[in-house]
Amino acid sequence: MELTDLDADRLLLDLPGTSLLVFTSTGCASCRWARQALPGMPLPAERLCWVDAGHNAGLVTRYEVFHLPALFLVRDGQFFGALQSRLTPNDLVAAMSEAALRPAEELP
Repeated sequence: MELTDLDADRLLLDLPGTSLLVFTSTGCASCRWARQALPGMPLPAERLCWVDAGHNAGLVTRYEVFHLPALFLVRDGQFFGALQSRLTPNDLVAAMSEAALRPAEELP
C-alpha cells in the first residue's frame, strides 16, 4: 500500500491490525532491496505501507526520518515507534515484538 502526505494519517488511523510503515527513496540502494525483499518475508504484519520520502516531506518531517529505509510500527491506529533492526526476517520480527511492548502513542 502506497501512502502520501495527503492520506497517510487517515489510513493509518483506520486500518485494523499491524502495519509496517516503510520510508524509502528511489535513489537509495538499500531501499530498492527492501522494496523487493520485505514483501516476501514472514513478518507479523497485515500490510506494508510504503512512503516515498522524496515526495512526502511532511511525513518525513513528522516521523523524523534521518536515514533510509526507515521502518515504524503502527497497530490499530496506535504508534509504537521506529524499528532499529537489520532487514532480516528474524531481526525484524524481534524488533517488531520489542516495539509492541512499548507504550502506544498517537501518530506523529
